[in-house]
Amino acid sequence: MKLAKILVTSAWPYINVTPHIGNLVGSILSADVVARYYRLKGDDVLLVSGSDEHGTPIEVEAIRLGIPPKDLTDKNHVKVAGLFKKWGISFDNYTRTESPVHKEFVQNHFKKIYENGYIFAQETTMLYCPNCKRFLPDRFIEGKCPYCGHAPARGDQCDSCGRLLEPTLLLEPYCAICKGKPVTKITRHWYFDLSKLSQKLSAYIDSNKQFSSNVKNFSLNLIKEGLKPRAVTRDVSWGIPAPFPGAEDKTIYVWFDAVLGYVSAAIEYFKSHKNHEEWKEYWFNKDAKTFYFIGKDNIPFHTIILPALLLASSEGYNLPWNVSATEFLQFKGEKASKSLRVGIWIDEALELFTADYWRFFLIATRPETKDSNFSWELFIEKINSDLNDTFGNFVHRTLKFVNTQFNDEIPQLEALDDDAKRVLAVLKEKVEAVGKEIEDCKLQSALNTVIGISRVGNQYLNDKEPWNLIKKDKQEAANIVSVAAQLVKALAIISAPFIPSAAEELWKTLNLPGSVHEQRWSEALAPLPTKHKIAKVQPLFQKIEASEQKLDEQLEKVRKN
Repeated sequence: MKLAKILVTSAWPYINVTPHIGNLVGSILSADVVARYYRLKGDDVLLVSGSDEHGTPIEVEAIRLGIPPKDLTDKNHVKVAGLFKKWGISFDNYTRTESPVHKEFVQNHFKKIYENGYIFAQETTMLYCPNCKRFLPDRFIEGKCPYCGHAPARGDQCDSCGRLLEPTLLLEPYCAICKGKPVTKITRHWYFDLSKLSQKLSAYIDSNKQFSSNVKNFSLNLIKEGLKPRAVTRDVSWGIPAPFPGAEDKTIYVWFDAVLGYVSAAIEYFKSHKNHEEWKEYWFNKDAKTFYFIGKDNIPFHTIILPALLLASSEGYNLPWNVSATEFLQFKGEKASKSLRVGIWIDEALELFTADYWRFFLIATRPETKDSNFSWELFIEKINSDLNDTFGNFVHRTLKFVNTQFNDEIPQLEALDDDAKRVLAVLKEKVEAVGKEIEDCKLQSALNTVIGISRVGNQYLNDKEPWNLIKKDKQEAANIVSVAAQLVKALAIISAPFIPSAAEELWKTLNLPGSVHEQRWSEALAPLPTKHKIAKVQPLFQKIEASEQKLDEQLEKVRKN
């Protein structure tokens, strides 16, 4: 049987700063959970992303620091890639937009769509800062959104209403560097004629059964309003040189550059593995599935811009199979801001708790339908109540009983009473439900279902009381513990996408061969063999004893060090 090809991607983080936990949850962490699941299913999975190095956010930050943009991105790429490893993100290829493979692919792709008649040049009026002596594209310019009134809105997009913008549309604009008032100036740019693809894009989005109603409706509404040509070049020096005749002093707009990275990252991975053509199995094989994990502010770039770029090549690329967009994770009702000390950054988080604690919390509270708020109170509740007292407690009490009462050996299961049959039937149902929920990108529900299996196990032990029963009927106690041990084994496998380190530790405690991450999802329902010897169980987790105030103090201490 031919393995399914699953390409899992996440939005490429801007690396002008270290990402915060809100950046991570909807994109990279979600992508990792799904990639780990499909690997357990036995599919051919490729998980790719990379550092978004080009564009005005990097250039603006580099100007403020007084260093070349490449110096900033070289340093930050290494740092961020290392942090993702510490978070347990299982990338097959975490690359960067400065990669030679990426640059070559982007230029060649734009040459193709230029030759296909989708790119045209025209003179346009742009904002210009006479003080800085530069044009002001994208994040070089700020002002008030003309649609919703939000300020500050950037020259490329409003963070509040999600509308794509042009700098000249902003109300009360000002230079993001010197805060001075801009003037208008004529320049020449190259445009991608999105309007030519409106019908194809509308048909694609409307027929996509995987898209959530939010993603679908938002995207279709943008098309109904009328897609306008969008400039693909910028008057900045930092970026990929535009390949069009006469555009020698221009670079490609960062969002057109970055979304093509999903293709170039696959090409680069297989080139490095001496298999130059295999990437096409993920991009042209019509049975392949492609997942994109992003924040809601990135929807139009993945449902309109990327599909349009792929369609314009006329080469038959697979369009996104699913785009999973989360709402925002806020902090006490505010957006994360490093300067205002609002939020928690991914390096700070690991100074306070292990990656699995954070992974568990972020997926358990993943903002799938509305913005969510981080609070230490909720973090403590999720870790203590669900992860430690429910999941950890069930695992520990079950395996401790095997250690102390059955000489570390899984006891023989001689008979199943109605309660045991019901528990095992619920286990089967819930394991299947977790898989379906992950495939539907309902990750919060999937993790809650995993915890639900622990609750079933705890209730089963509480009802049956094997610690009392063993005094008068050891075999019946053995039957109960054997059933509970089956649940523990299942939990080790199905929790692996969410809490990979704890799942691996549990697998080792069960003394089973290989790594839990090398197993198959179906193995979750295979019982442990009778007389199988396990290791001495140790607590998987520790309760958080610190108060909310104490955790705030610890966070401030981390920031000062």
